[in-house]
Amino acid sequence: MYATNYHRASSVADAVKLQSSSDEAKYVSGGMTLIPTMKQRLAAPSDLVDLRHVAELKGISVSGNRVRIGAGTTHYEVSTSAQLKAACPAISHLASHIGDPHVRHMGTIGGSIANNDPAADYPSAMLALGAIIVTDRREIPADAFFTGLFETALEEGEIIVAVSFDAPAKAAYSKFPNPASRYAMAGVFVAKGDGGVRVAVTGAGSNGVFRHAGLEAALAADWSANAAAGVSVDAADLLSDIHGNAEYRANLVRVMAKRAVAAAG
Repeated sequence: MYATNYHRASSVADAVKLQSSSDEAKYVSGGMTLIPTMKQRLAAPSDLVDLRHVAELKGISVSGNRVRIGAGTTHYEVSTSAQLKAACPAISHLASHIGDPHVRHMGTIGGSIANNDPAADYPSAMLALGAIIVTDRREIPADAFFTGLFETALEEGEIIVAVSFDAPAKAAYSKFPNPASRYAMAGVFVAKGDGGVRVAVTGAGSNGVFRHAGLEAALAADWSANAAAGVSVDAADLLSDIHGNAEYRANLVRVMAKRAVAAAG
């Protein structure tokens, strides 16, 4: 690793100040992506601003139907929260299958969303739930937040503070994990609520996470596993790599959608 300066932020305002003091500073929370990237010398920030100890970034609250999760909340905390399991068990289930125990205890929901890995799990949940990404500057709808592979609407120095969404009437997530990394080769999050049906796919799109209009239309007309299984998934914009070609992933998307709807009930 290259030499870097470490800073422990005590608040969001402190973190922003520390980050702005250098042109090459990076925020780090769980460090599940940035630290390995630095070890491979693919990233060399001059300064690291640690967000792990910022209390205002932590915590889960449920008020009526509205759910808010602090950006610094770990995957383990999301997976084990009794409040979340009661309000939206699908997102707790999703978090319980991220990586391994070490990753779940260190990685955070905000870090995952900010990184926007094309095979990460949380982006599909944010899209399907119609979540709002709350930053230190503004509120960004999930539909406008994810802009491409490892790309988001975040501006330089902007910090995700929390995510919020209305708990759906029904929701579930199903993924086919890579056996080595546990990243999704295809993951589908389905949600049915007052705003209708939303279906988001991760791990399969050549441009990252995306909503599937065909699955949404079919499930809006008939919320059933059979309806999901009958939808044609176009392979044209899907990934092909050593783990599986686009046609294989197209089939996985349909199968994972069917399983997710069955799990949602």
